[in-house]
Amino acid sequence: MNPELYERYLQKKAKKLGISVEELKAQGSPVKESDNEPKYIQQTIQSQLQQENQTNFQSNEQNEILIENPEFPKFEDTRENKFGLIGYPLGHSLSKIIHEAGFKSLNIDAEYEILETPPDTLVERIKFLKTNGYKGFNITIPLKLPVSLFVNEVDKYADIARAVNTVSIEADKSLKAYNTDVIGFKRAIPEDINLAGKNIAILGTGGASHAACTALNECNVKEISFFTRNIPNSIDLMNYVRRIFPSIKFSVYQIENIRSLEEYDMLVNATPIGMLGKAGDMMPVETKALTTLNPEAIVYDVIYNPKKTVLLKEAEKLNLRTINGLDMLIYQAVSAQEIWFGRTPDFKDMKIAALESL
Repeated sequence: MNPELYERYLQKKAKKLGISVEELKAQGSPVKESDNEPKYIQQTIQSQLQQENQTNFQSNEQNEILIENPEFPKFEDTRENKFGLIGYPLGHSLSKIIHEAGFKSLNIDAEYEILETPPDTLVERIKFLKTNGYKGFNITIPLKLPVSLFVNEVDKYADIARAVNTVSIEADKSLKAYNTDVIGFKRAIPEDINLAGKNIAILGTGGASHAACTALNECNVKEISFFTRNIPNSIDLMNYVRRIFPSIKFSVYQIENIRSLEEYDMLVNATPIGMLGKAGDMMPVETKALTTLNPEAIVYDVIYNPKKTVLLKEAEKLNLRTINGLDMLIYQAVSAQEIWFGRTPDFKDMKIAALESL
């Protein structure tokens, strides 16, 4: 469990109860790690609260006492619908266009701002968002990991993928964090594609590959091979995914040494190679290696700008089925609005708005 987050949790709990942290600790910690919980999964504040709720809500009588207790005030939410995107740099982001189309489809009066946030200004940005009436925000590189230090709760996907891309700011200023990239990656795969028992190749070992791996686990794939430039730096990732997804066989190889991809049913590009402004005219693998994919294989590029990367164009020349990153981007935005509003915006409206801007 993250000691810093837990200590912060205890401070807030003690403040609500009107006692000191030391007094709360003396009463016995309400959070105990389960002997059955795998040690490799970092216990989240969310799971701590769930355990506490299981302890405190053992009877209807206890429920009534807690509901009437003035130490648990209800906060009236008078904020406007203000949202934004933080990250750096954000010059090519489509988030504002996509989200505003979603707001319109829901007939919700809301605004979405692009807020460039260099890593060294993250603390000030979080304070700004909490004190200026924002109801939520999205996060992109390079802040998906460090922002997790400032949140009160994380969902299972953010915990497993070890990255946050969506935050809901509650009326009491607490922060709930989510990873909707996992949902976006999975939803973007057409329903007629069955990956159960299949072998997958993922190019890259960064944040996008973590989300892809988490989503592919839910697709019941058999094997995932990572291809990276730096194998020693991938040891921690390999140890982690092997423990957390024991039903999947994992391997890691040098990306420069790819000669054949014939054993894989899907190739996923989770690197920035091919992105507009970042080696946009290049491919993460050589065309010769691409030709070794079997005719039924699928090439999935998480890049959304340009709409068709060089990788996807070459794959289409080989009559391979392709998936670009635009649907993933839109589905993660749809999921974010479902979190913020409890309603589902129109995917088609959001995609049309994105395509008109590309």
